[in-house]
This record gives sequence, structure tokens and C-alpha cells, in this order.
Amino acid sequence: MTARLGLGTYRCHDVAEAAVRAASRGADWVDTAPNYEGGRAEAALALVLAAYPHLRVSTKVGFVPPSARRIGVRAGALSAGDAERGHCLAPDYIAWQVARSRRMLGRTPDVVFLHNPEHDCQEDEIADRLYSAFLALEEACNQRVISSYGVATWRGFSSGLFDVPALLELATKAGGPQHHLQAVQLPVSLVHLAPVAQALDGHGPLVDALDAGLEVFASAPLHGGEIPGIVTRELTDLISPGSTPAQAALAVVASAAGVGRVLLSTGNPGHWTQAAGAVGRPPLSPGVLRRVVDVLGT
Repeated sequence: MTARLGLGTYRCHDVAEAAVRAASRGADWVDTAPNYEGGRAEAALALVLAAYPHLRVSTKVGFVPPSARRIGVRAGALSAGDAERGHCLAPDYIAWQVARSRRMLGRTPDVVFLHNPEHDCQEDEIADRLYSAFLALEEACNQRVISSYGVATWRGFSSGLFDVPALLELATKAGGPQHHLQAVQLPVSLVHLAPVAQALDGHGPLVDALDAGLEVFASAPLHGGEIPGIVTRELTDLISPGSTPAQAALAVVASAAGVGRVLLSTGNPGHWTQAAGAVGRPPLSPGVLRRVVDVLGT
């Protein structure tokens, strides 16, 4: 499998500008959320998506942008408590936010992710929360409001709150064998190296997703831009001699089993030039990945 580059917009200060730069340098996917760029990200992308029809887009549902809280309560989609908490996966809110995202983006998103379903959730609550949300998303798919959905998590897999088999079981319960759960998104980087190490040993979310045919989106591959500044020359040469630290770090992420898309969150044209030299190339060998894991640990 050869990974592709996509734009992650979480840390972008100007989402539209970043999307134009990404699209002009070959990226074919933009990942966003209603709460990004102060709640303006989806609307900012609308013109870019119209200008670059080849771009595919994913958005999320879960976090409630402050600008939508009062509107959501008035619409009956949000309780006052959920609006105050700023996160909600209730079926009514999912349906309302999905419809709102379609309007903001000017098109139907290719994937709608549940955004950090582990947020403020206890272990004994997560299965019910996910099942209820999957039911709402399956209904949206059945009504052809969206075509597929996924789960975007920061610590759901790493904390053990859920795994890919559990997600598939709940999706099958909600939508039957032809359910519409098609993707997962999780952090993979030299800082979040556990998924890579697990994949080398034949288990974990990357392998489980690959076996199930789910598309894997690797988020935060440079850990908010911090990784290039802490990767040594020795480590860079171990990974990919002659590369920059950023290229070496991205090559590790792109080479992990199951990773289909690497979401780089930047508007810097230089970063995209470097990324193109690391993602989409032949993957690093398992031996190189094993040495990286041995050097850095998990």
C-alpha cells in the first residue's frame, strides 16, 4: 500500500489558503471539522472545493463550535448542557450538524467522522455512545445525506476504550453486514509510535483496519510541527539517508501497515515540497521501521 498526502486543517490559521496550496501540490483530500479555525473552516473551504473538484473532503461531528451552540439549542438539536460542554454525539445533533456541514461545505462530505467519541466518556458508557451515534449515521447514509462515516480519535485506541473489532461489531449491529463504517483516523508519528510497533507485531488498530478494509487516516504526523526540531541527524540517516528530518518522520508514518492517507496540517509551501518527497514513495522496509521503534520505544 502506498499512502497519499492529505491536508489536515486543525492547526491551519488560514484554511482556504492551506487548501489551495495543498491542492496545487497534488493533495486530493482535505480533512476538517465544524470547530476548526474558530468555527469558520467549513465555510472557508467551500470556494476551494468548488475550484478544485478533484478534492475530496471529510468533516466531523462531535465538538460544537461556540458560534453554533445557541443556534443548535434553538433548533432543538442540542440541550443547554451539551451546548455548554461543547461536545455532543446525540442523534438529533448528529443529524443537524451533518446537514449544516453539507450547507457550509457546499457539497456532501465523502466521510463524516465521529470526533473524539471518547471525550468526557467513561469506559462503561462508550459502547452505548458509539452505537447510538452509528445508528444516526447509518440513517443519514440510508437517506443518502452522506455516503460513509468513520471514527476520528485521539486516545480511543491507545487508552483501550475501544478497538477496531469493537467498532465493526457496533457498526454491524447498527447497520447490518452492509454497514457504512469505512474509515478510522488516529495519531501516528514518531511521538505516537505505538500503532507502528503494534503493526510490526501483527496486531493493533492499523492491522485490524487493514484486514477489515477500512481506510486509515494518520493525523498529526509531525505532532503539531514539533518533530522536525527534535529529530537528530543520526535518526534521520537511520530512517532515510539524505532526507530532511520532516521527510524522515513522514516516511515512517507513510510506511506503517494500513495507513492510506497522511494528513499534514500546514499552509507552508516548503512543508508540502518536503512532504512530497516522503509520502507516495516506496515504503520503508519493516527492518528500518523496527530499528526506529527499537531506538525510540513506544
